[in-house]
Amino acid sequence: MGVLIDGKWSDQWYDTKKTGGAFQRDTSRFRNWITADGSAGPTGEGGFKAEAGRYHLYVSYACPWAHRALIFRALKGLDDLIDVSAVHPDMLDDGWSFATDFPGATGDRLFGSSHIRDIYIRADPKVSGRATVPVLWDKAQGKIVSNESSEIIRMLNTAFNDLTGNTDDYYPADLRLEIDTVNARIYDTLNNGVYKSGFASTQAAYEDAVYPLFDTLDWLEERLSRQTYLAGDRLTEADWRLFTTLVRFDLVYHTHFKCNRARIVDYPNLWAYTRALYQHPGVAQTVQFDHIVRHYHYSHETINPHRIVPINPNPDFSAPHGRGTA
Repeated sequence: MGVLIDGKWSDQWYDTKKTGGAFQRDTSRFRNWITADGSAGPTGEGGFKAEAGRYHLYVSYACPWAHRALIFRALKGLDDLIDVSAVHPDMLDDGWSFATDFPGATGDRLFGSSHIRDIYIRADPKVSGRATVPVLWDKAQGKIVSNESSEIIRMLNTAFNDLTGNTDDYYPADLRLEIDTVNARIYDTLNNGVYKSGFASTQAAYEDAVYPLFDTLDWLEERLSRQTYLAGDRLTEADWRLFTTLVRFDLVYHTHFKCNRARIVDYPNLWAYTRALYQHPGVAQTVQFDHIVRHYHYSHETINPHRIVPINPNPDFSAPHGRGTA
């Protein structure tokens, strides 16, 4: 995966030499918000009013960050209001590609671009940074609204309620402190922790990431032994942010990223919880296991230089889970 420097593509992997072997994720560059009336959100500028057909979502089915946005699009009934382009699972020297020779890879349905970086350059010809997904595009202004997944899901949670009539709230005011606290630990040690483990280039950096990762899985297993969801008896944003890591864990992170002390299927509560979320209406259709397995093993040449894609176990995400429902 390369990087854009003043609008020019440079084939550069993450430089872990500067950080003692540790992986550090880049910050998102575009931080505007869609709101019901177009007023400015917590960051960025205003002018992005919730309107049917105005916005386009660029995703990878392989990427857990983009997967969050796809899930919220489904949960909030936005499939007919926000259309989608999905990249090819192979992310090679030129970054995310719009090639269509893989099932589910749609190409760029808006502009016919060849790579996701072209969308960034279209928004800002002098842009610098990683060309990541998801990208939420405003057709009316020809701008990127946001490429920060945690903020995109909060927009989708509320901005379009008046258009859809769907008022389900996954970030309710009375649970926000607890959701934010849980999110912070899960993001640092698990959502991003799998990457810090997998992309580490020294033993010390790997161990600094992988031990906290399993401490968090143990903590989650205990927490879910006494409540249905992370914030109690209500399904919230925290659950969906966790789910996109859990659903990839045994097929990818366990082996490919060396997070192999245990699998999710070895945790009775976590495994049942993962199945319950997978079976929630609208969610299974957002999970494309072929994209997930292919992307990680084929794209990360520094980890898997021969690009051998493993045959993998076949966990049954549709098996009865025995947990409560939202």
